[in-house]
Amino acid sequence: MTSTPDCRLYLITPPVLDDLAAFGRTLAQALDAGDVAALQIRLKDAPDEVIAAAVDVLTPIAHSRDVAVILNDRPDLAAALACDGVHVGQDDPPCREARKIMGKNAMIGVTCHDSRHLAMEAAEAGADYVAFGAFFPTTTKEAPTRAEPDLLTIWQESMEIPCVAIGGITAENAEGLVAAGADFLAVSAGVWAHPGGPAAAVRDLNAAIARGLAARAQTQA
Repeated sequence: MTSTPDCRLYLITPPVLDDLAAFGRTLAQALDAGDVAALQIRLKDAPDEVIAAAVDVLTPIAHSRDVAVILNDRPDLAAALACDGVHVGQDDPPCREARKIMGKNAMIGVTCHDSRHLAMEAAEAGADYVAFGAFFPTTTKEAPTRAEPDLLTIWQESMEIPCVAIGGITAENAEGLVAAGADFLAVSAGVWAHPGGPAAAVRDLNAAIARGLAARAQTQA
């Protein structure tokens, strides 16, 4: 995931999966519609057995399509369930602790809000990527900060580890974030609530990424 030099899509599950089998079918259709680097399983406050069931059902679907599976918040559970990585927030176990729990080969991502300082700390602690946001209004989760696209540009110019843009991203507003320097676009409702369906959303987001990369290349030429 972290070796790709351009920009890729990073899907986040809806906050609740009432029908896991049905979502698995929807996920498969979405992943078959275009390039996706990773799937974050984000089920806040769900019991461990519910999270474990989601990982059990969704991981084979993702892995069969070369999509990494990352668990939100819980390095202990991510390690126990053999996830590819874990994403931790500022109130979760810190990056170094997550690394000790998950091992050297796991992907560790860290939420850094709108702060380069937090992101540099995460990088120094061994994070594989940092996440900035929210860039747009979002109903998926409460966003304490609003980030500006130039944060992605500055990070891209000064640091080597990838940056993920998150928060209210849709096919309509993604292009500018890619042009600014995002390595990954983390999207939840922008895919699952897309009026044309998740597969259409993945196609539209990949098209927006292509346009954004073309614009980035022009500015760097």
